[in-house]
Amino acid sequence: MQKFFRTPLGRGSLMLLALGLIAVSINWFYAPHGVAAGGATGIAILVQEAFQVPVGVTTLAVNVIMLALAWWLLDQATTRRILIGSLVLPLMLAVIPQVQIVSDRLLAVIVGSVLFAIGVAINYRIDASSGGTTVPPLIFKRYFGLKPAIGLFAIDMVVCVFNIFVSGVEAFILAVLAIALTSLVMTYVETGFDRKKAVYIMSSELALIKTAIRDQSDYGLTVHSVVGGYSGQAMEMLMVVVEQPDFKHLIDNVHRLDPAAFILATEATEVHGGSLG
Repeated sequence: MQKFFRTPLGRGSLMLLALGLIAVSINWFYAPHGVAAGGATGIAILVQEAFQVPVGVTTLAVNVIMLALAWWLLDQATTRRILIGSLVLPLMLAVIPQVQIVSDRLLAVIVGSVLFAIGVAINYRIDASSGGTTVPPLIFKRYFGLKPAIGLFAIDMVVCVFNIFVSGVEAFILAVLAIALTSLVMTYVETGFDRKKAVYIMSSELALIKTAIRDQSDYGLTVHSVVGGYSGQAMEMLMVVVEQPDFKHLIDNVHRLDPAAFILATEATEVHGGSLG
C-alpha cells in the first residue's frame, strides 16, 4: 500500500482526498455558520457573507492571484507545486453542495477544524498544497527574511479579525479556535499518533542502570560518549526510547537505582529502524 502511494497515481489520489476533505470542511461546517478561519477559503467565506458571492468563485480568484505572484516573485517550481491544488480546490468547492450538517456553531468549528487539518496535513506529507495564502509567507521569507509560520499566522489572524465586521465577535472567537484546533490536529497527523519518549540518563550508577534496562526490558537503548560542560570529564549517557505507557515505569526504576540520576525526557514523534546492537 505504501508503494502505491509513492506512485504518481497514489499521490494524485491522496491529493484529491485531501482537497476533498478541505472542501467538505468549508462547505459543510465553516461557511454555513459564517466562520472564516484564515486562508483563501476564509476570505471567500467573508465575501460570501458580505456580498453573496459563491465560495468557490472567490477562492479561485484569490488562488489565481497567488499563482501569478508565485510565478513573478518566487520560482516556477513553487508555482507548479501549488498549481493543481489551486485550481482543483475551487472546483470541489463549487461541486460539493454547501449544506449545514450541524446547527451548533461550536460543534461545526470543531469537526470542520479536524477535517481541514487532516486534509492540509495529507497535502504536506506528499509535498502538495491547496495554494491560496500559503504564497505570501514564502514571499515575505525570500524578500524580508520573515519566517513562513509567522507570515501565515499574521495573514490568518487578519482574516479572522474581519469576522468581527462581517459576522460578529462570536465568529471571530470561533475562527481563532479553529486555527488553534487545526494546528494541534495537524501536528498529530503529520508526526503520527504512535508517539514515544526519548529519555536521556546520566548517573554515577550508569552501569547498573544500563544492565537493569537491558536485562529487564526490550526498550531501545543507546550509549553516548559525552563530556561534562563544566568539569570537562568524559562520561557516558544513556538514550532510552520507550512507549508512553512504559515511561513512568522506566523513571521509577532509574530512581530506585540512583535517586540523584539526571534524566531528560523529550517527545519522539517518529522512530524508524531497529537496533544495531
